[in-house]
Amino acid sequence: MASLPLVAPMLATAGRLPPGATADQWAYEVKQDGQRAMVYLPGDGSVRLLARSGADITPAYPDLAALGAALGGVPAVLDGEIVALDSEGRSDFERLQSRMGLSGSPARAARMAQRVPAHLVLFDAVFLGERSLVPLPYTERRAELEGLGLHGPRWSTPAVVVGHGEEALAMTREAGLEGVVAKRLSSVYEPGVRARTWIKIRHARTVDVVVGGWVPGRGRLGGLPGALLVGERHPGGLRYAGSVGTGWSDAERSRLAELLRVAAVDTCPFDETPPVAGARWVLPRLVGEVRYSTRTRAGRLRQPSWHRLRPDLAPDDIGQDGPS
Repeated sequence: MASLPLVAPMLATAGRLPPGATADQWAYEVKQDGQRAMVYLPGDGSVRLLARSGADITPAYPDLAALGAALGGVPAVLDGEIVALDSEGRSDFERLQSRMGLSGSPARAARMAQRVPAHLVLFDAVFLGERSLVPLPYTERRAELEGLGLHGPRWSTPAVVVGHGEEALAMTREAGLEGVVAKRLSSVYEPGVRARTWIKIRHARTVDVVVGGWVPGRGRLGGLPGALLVGERHPGGLRYAGSVGTGWSDAERSRLAELLRVAAVDTCPFDETPPVAGARWVLPRLVGEVRYSTRTRAGRLRQPSWHRLRPDLAPDDIGQDGPS
């Protein structure tokens, strides 16, 4: 059995598509919405999965154990993302959450593997045979990965698009996917580094929401909003849509603090009181626009960020299918 080096995953920087003049210098991969994993295959048929934190998550995914036999006796360290697919073959983070955190409960992990199968999307090779691929450019590492022929019911090596970034981004938008990751063809693998040679481009989605409460910040933000509790109107009231804790400048935060102080009330305006410690309630009359990535099946906003106040909109205009 080979002794494999531990390799921290290389990270992408959030940004925009590379300029059109350099488009042919980049490859584009679909951005997956799952759990990052470094995959260790010592060549004896076994598999070890390490999360981005370094935690061993192998026991949580028994349905990926057969990958070791699929690769054969070739020692390798691969980089990928563990996902759970929806009925249309798209990664669904909410489904995957039922599989995460089960490393300490192998029996439960095995049961959940039957209900919500995991799928491993492989996108890089950093060690193969007896040599490190870290110093090689992306194109060479990608060729080595594709040469392994790892395509199966529980794992795959999706194709990439070279150049044509605008088209790749449009395709993922139309397919309801999270976005793309642009990778410079000449880029080496930088373990543990958030590099500009990998750029993640998410589709920006926005929604208009009604502010129903807030949570005070800590430290220097004491007395100012650390997070806003927002919702959407429906015929029966105000449905809670989530907590927004980023996106303000200091001036905007101070302005919001004053508006919230004036609108303070003692009772929760949401249909159901959100389980948020230290929440303070306000009259549901303040409207804002929020950016977010996706929604959960319960309608909650994922990765929301405050964009701007919408004084031009009345709270009664705001619903899940309303203006955005």
